[in-house]
Amino acid sequence: MNALTKLIQKRYRLFKFLIVGLLVLSLTACGGKAASEDISINLPEKPVPEKNPQLSRKISEVAPPELIQELGQTLEVYQPQVKILNPLPDEILQEDKLKVDLQVKDLSIFKNSQYELGSHLQVILDNQPGLEVYDLNQPLELSNLSPGTHTLRVFASRPWYESFKNEGAYAQTTFHVFTKSDDNNPDSNQPILTYNSPEGNYGAEPILLDFYLINAPLHILAEDNPDNPIADWRIRCTINGESFIIDRWQSLYLKGFHSGKNWIKLEFLDNQGNPVKNVFNSTIRVINYEPNGEDTLAKIIRGELSFEEVKGIVDQNYAVEIPGESDKTPTEQPQVKATPEVIETPQPESSLEETIPEVIETPQPESTLEETIPEVIETPQPQPKTEPEIKEIPTKTTDEEPKIEPTPDLPNLENQPPLTQPETIPEQKTAPVD
Repeated sequence: MNALTKLIQKRYRLFKFLIVGLLVLSLTACGGKAASEDISINLPEKPVPEKNPQLSRKISEVAPPELIQELGQTLEVYQPQVKILNPLPDEILQEDKLKVDLQVKDLSIFKNSQYELGSHLQVILDNQPGLEVYDLNQPLELSNLSPGTHTLRVFASRPWYESFKNEGAYAQTTFHVFTKSDDNNPDSNQPILTYNSPEGNYGAEPILLDFYLINAPLHILAEDNPDNPIADWRIRCTINGESFIIDRWQSLYLKGFHSGKNWIKLEFLDNQGNPVKNVFNSTIRVINYEPNGEDTLAKIIRGELSFEEVKGIVDQNYAVEIPGESDKTPTEQPQVKATPEVIETPQPESSLEETIPEVIETPQPESTLEETIPEVIETPQPQPKTEPEIKEIPTKTTDEEPKIEPTPDLPNLENQPPLTQPETIPEQKTAPVD
């Protein structure tokens, strides 16, 4: 019994040890799980909802089109600097028209002739729809200006109408026609909201929502300035009666527009959600959306064009250096027409082959040269003829007779008298006696 009880006690201790170990492991596991849950709770709040948020019942934010993202990377190296040279700040004009003079550095302003898009300046008089400037050498004239105060706002824009938001990309000046007034005269100490997009006609979604801000403090500084009523500002966007809040200065691409007329309103709000009173801080625009549009921007948004085809809208020299690639689809046929012409060009090569026998015939005149060579050889023949007349005639009397028979001796009829001289030749034969 003692042995049995000892065995039971050992097993009991072992069992107890195992139970305690399991309890310790379970507690440590629970502690680790609780710690991981606390970490996940403390993660930033915005990554998940910003991927594809539903801003209102119909409007949702989506990622920018892939082709626009790719084209945008080409322009990231630029920090355009915009200046208004004319009119001068607070200038009073004595006529109702104005010639605007602008200056841009670190950005090429141009329009691609094929796709009718390019980096440009957006010029806004007061709060009217913007004017696009693609050539600074062409004068921009504003006429029929109403008497009083006016404000001109200018900023650099990408080909798809997204504003550059770097420091210096925006310029503003206020001038007067005949006299000053309280209209269109913003407070330079207050934030100013400039509406940019959407505007005009659109043929594809998503549609760009873009605006420009000045005098708006960074949200990071809101905690350090709790007494500042605009430190934690917001932008309220209302589309077709449905509103949502934007708390960052970034471009958005939106879906949910209906076919036809759509209206958009942007407002600058303070910490309490109240509109900040300043000129231009509340703007309304009406756009026209017709799906399946055939304009270049609609094709870019739908991804129907390649980066190589439309690279000319972000690189002014691209179309000049490689015109064939940017014009592949519209100009392939003329290039095909050019190829048969190239094919026809080898036909003259066959004619060259015809000329080759002519070149081969040219050596024939060399044979004629050979014919002339015997003529040259014949020329010395008359010389030996004269020599035998003087010395060798006595020894070659028998040879002269066969020479009389060929035609060359016939024309030498004048030499026949010397033929009678053989009678005198025997007289010379006596000479060898000496």
